Amino acid sequence: MNTAFRHEIVHICKQTGARCGLLHTPSGTVPTPIFMPVGTQASVKTLAHDEIKEVSDNLILANTYHLWLQPGTEIVKQHGSVKEFMNWDGLMLTDSGGFQVFSLSSLRKITEAGVEFRHHLSGELLHLSPEESIAIQNDLGADIIMSFDECAPFFSDYEYMSASVERTIRWAKRGQETHKKPEKQALFGVVQGGPHLDLRRHCLEELMKMDFPGYALGGLSVGESKTEMYKVLQAMNPELPFDKPRYLMGVGSPDDILYGVLNGIDMFDCVLPTRIARHGSAMTTSGKVVIKNKEYEADMSPLDPECECHVCQTYTRSYLRHLFKAGEILGLRLISYHNLFFLKRLMHDIRQAIMDDRYGDFAASFMERFYKRTFHQKDGSTRSV
Repeated sequence: MNTAFRHEIVHICKQTGARCGLLHTPSGTVPTPIFMPVGTQASVKTLAHDEIKEVSDNLILANTYHLWLQPGTEIVKQHGSVKEFMNWDGLMLTDSGGFQVFSLSSLRKITEAGVEFRHHLSGELLHLSPEESIAIQNDLGADIIMSFDECAPFFSDYEYMSASVERTIRWAKRGQETHKKPEKQALFGVVQGGPHLDLRRHCLEELMKMDFPGYALGGLSVGESKTEMYKVLQAMNPELPFDKPRYLMGVGSPDDILYGVLNGIDMFDCVLPTRIARHGSAMTTSGKVVIKNKEYEADMSPLDPECECHVCQTYTRSYLRHLFKAGEILGLRLISYHNLFFLKRLMHDIRQAIMDDRYGDFAASFMERFYKRTFHQKDGSTRSV
């Protein structure tokens, strides 16, 4: 067990039971709940090092699959780690590569040994096993790494999902036995099972026997409805170890973050804020703004009058629209920066609301302003402003 890695629960909201805390690692401490910007290729798209600092809480994510293929682990090792490779002095989490294997390759063969698949661009035949995934992540040198798991389609039939869960459990054990740097890198177990709550509980029970320093919920936000995802979150909240960090993988829309926090989730990541930014969509306190729309052509107001980021303090909506219409890369950069800053601010406000025992009121107010809809509580009731 990594004794240098621990999650300190600082406060539990009296109104909702939501929690906030501090995630301590050998490389530093970050607050929870936390949103992690995604730096897939050792780069948060369009942003420079100092900008990543400004829009994150000092913890970002990089992708094992993509870095394994390009530039390759040997190049990264020559720099020391992926953090040194990109000159990032904050904390980092790497995923296992499993999701990309299952989502990017249509030609794959799953065996007990691992997965044989085709490179998503070149078509080259590749193989990835639990042992190889952990070895790659050891070489990448992130502070938090993930067990190699099978991310089966959410609506797989029960028989297949059951076999998949058993394989994920066995792979987790093999990866844990392979892990060479437990004192420096915290290895999380990944809970799978799709919509089948009995399989989710079984998977968690078996992973808990291995005493991982943290646990992730995988296989969500992969095509199921929000109602189906929230049902899993609500069911797993009382089952997950209280004193270990809980990571909801690949989820990062504001409503999903709010509901995840309500159900005990501590960590989130998603490409959503930068992906929608590249298409001209901005998150604001009054809802989504599609800055390319003609209605903003002569709009002299800030993107979000309540936002303190330098984009909103410097540029008009009219100018930002012009950048997109003119095909200027600066437009993508500015909206990407703003969207990540917006989520960083949201997480700060969430933590403060928890500390003030008013998280339910805060979430209801946010949902009303951003989505124009109510916030559903754990018991199915709603809160209005």
